Amino acid sequence: KATIDAAVQMRALKPQELQRVIVDTTVQEKAIAPPVDSRLLEIARHKVVSAAKRVGISLKQTYAKEGKLLRRKACGYAHAKQFRRLKRTVKRQRTILGVVMREVQRKMAAPQFSATNALALNAMRTWLERAERIRTQRTHDKNKLYALHATEVECIGKGKARKPYEFGVKTAVVVTHRHGLMLGARTFPGNPYDGHILRQALEQASILTEEHKVKIEQVVADLGFRGVDDDNPGMSIIHRGKFKSLTPQQRGWLRRRQAIEPAIGHLKSDHRMHRCWLQGALGDALHAISCAAGYNLRWLLRAVAKLKIGPVFLCLLGMVLAGARQRQANVITEWPTALRPA
Repeated sequence: KATIDAAVQMRALKPQELQRVIVDTTVQEKAIAPPVDSRLLEIARHKVVSAAKRVGISLKQTYAKEGKLLRRKACGYAHAKQFRRLKRTVKRQRTILGVVMREVQRKMAAPQFSATNALALNAMRTWLERAERIRTQRTHDKNKLYALHATEVECIGKGKARKPYEFGVKTAVVVTHRHGLMLGARTFPGNPYDGHILRQALEQASILTEEHKVKIEQVVADLGFRGVDDDNPGMSIIHRGKFKSLTPQQRGWLRRRQAIEPAIGHLKSDHRMHRCWLQGALGDALHAISCAAGYNLRWLLRAVAKLKIGPVFLCLLGMVLAGARQRQANVITEWPTALRPA
């Protein structure tokens, strides 16, 4: 919000330009390794064994040596496209994981079992639950677990020939139509249809620009956002599915729709949206909006160089950031005492 206010105050962007935006979706990938079955099974076995040791359970056999060997064999069979041998190896890994889990569960249910560390016991139950999901899931199951440390990861296919599937969360990006300033970046867990998330994406952009007393009136998008005009009253949604009914001016606006594609590319290559290292769904949301803020800061620096207003810009940005800090302090003072940060 501070970067948008700075762009308007330094006159690099007119408030009227906030009325027309471009919207598109992309995938913000999570920092996970490729979710191969053999790798997930071996990690699940290792996690269960390690958690059992922390709560004081001694296992009869941990299968550490055999698990490592099976993982290496599965990698070789997959590379050589020997799928029958690969299937046999993965089946053995499932069996080993089941043996370890059942032994841990038997010893946890025993009357003489007592865990001194409640935190370790809760972690043990969490790893058992996730390991069971890994052990029982199959290739075409829905709601699969793709990483033991990040249960929120989803498999999203965007139709790209180079990368058919991406593992992360769907993210909607909103930029101004003329200059490409980021007005919003919001994540949507669950991989919803693009058109169903348009209202929430524009809601975020409207909140960030509400001080300038302008409303978003025209939305330029691709065919993924068609059929949702009734869900967004008061806005003109322009896409090529309406091409015959568009005015010449609207057709000119539509020709600039693909300007958002390089913006998304710069978000990923220059501002670290290509890989999210923060934990959980909240971490995904924070990472997306932080990448958009970084993009806007670089946009402002380019505008400063173009308009040659360095000292003026620094004064304006300092005033805007000071105002943002004051608003944040006012909000924090309204919190309960127990929730206030140090």
